[in-house]
Amino acid sequence: MRSDLIFDVGLHLGEDSEFYLKKGFRVVAVEANPANAAAAARRLRSHVEAGRLTIVNKAIARHEGSVPFFVSDLSVWGTIDPRWAERNRRLGSSVSEISVPAVPFSSLLNEYGVPYYMKIDIEGADLLCLEALLESADRPAFVSLESNKTSFDDLVREFCLLQTLGYKKYKVVPQHRVQEQRLPKPAREGQYVDHVFEEGSSGAFGKELPSDWLSLEQALDVHMRLFRKYRTLGDSGTVSSVVREVLKSKPGYFVWKGAELARAIAPRQVLRWIKSRLDPGWYDTHAMRED
Repeated sequence: MRSDLIFDVGLHLGEDSEFYLKKGFRVVAVEANPANAAAAARRLRSHVEAGRLTIVNKAIARHEGSVPFFVSDLSVWGTIDPRWAERNRRLGSSVSEISVPAVPFSSLLNEYGVPYYMKIDIEGADLLCLEALLESADRPAFVSLESNKTSFDDLVREFCLLQTLGYKKYKVVPQHRVQEQRLPKPAREGQYVDHVFEEGSSGAFGKELPSDWLSLEQALDVHMRLFRKYRTLGDSGTVSSVVREVLKSKPGYFVWKGAELARAIAPRQVLRWIKSRLDPGWYDTHAMRED
């Protein structure tokens, strides 16, 4: 394991990689969407030129070659999984298909080495990265991935794979509240930085995560409670489905009335706070190895 190296699998626009680089780590970042990869390269140009950031503009897949990639107008929702693309359409996003080069995750491990921490967020293909670790005797000290929020059985399979890989301690981190995180001083990972996390970023990692580490049973209990909320308030929950149908029937009227009501009753920051408390949001599972 290379203690100064982080893999950012799902670079997006470089929000997380910039944080890892500030902390003093080297970063290998993977991004399938060529527009996102180019934007991140511009944003982090000095780090690329210094050799501290390597951007791999490819999709993670089972085999070398090329794969269909579904680009969403919500840039973070790009995916190689047709089921996720259909979900994006159902939630109102426009989706187009392009072809991108692909690489097995094991090839990246062989080329760059096993990192200290591995962040995975590639919309439906996260497990391809974990499965590649089965072939390696060396594994990251910490990993994180976006938790499944549509199938509890699939979520359990994620945890079974983490257990097989030796990850026995977990934290369930609300990504929609990551901007509230504050980093410890002195630093527990890398060097201290006074950093404010952007919306959509993954936040702190490893020893700097807030709250206590959980056992498998405790982590699954947290997710069981979340799934109860998803059944009513999640992307495909009963309340969310009704709201989408209502908006489809008279979209202009309800958008206008909603904006009028928002202006009348509360400032933007108050409405955001209320939404963050009612919306179950999405969560990352962070896992720590026990050797």
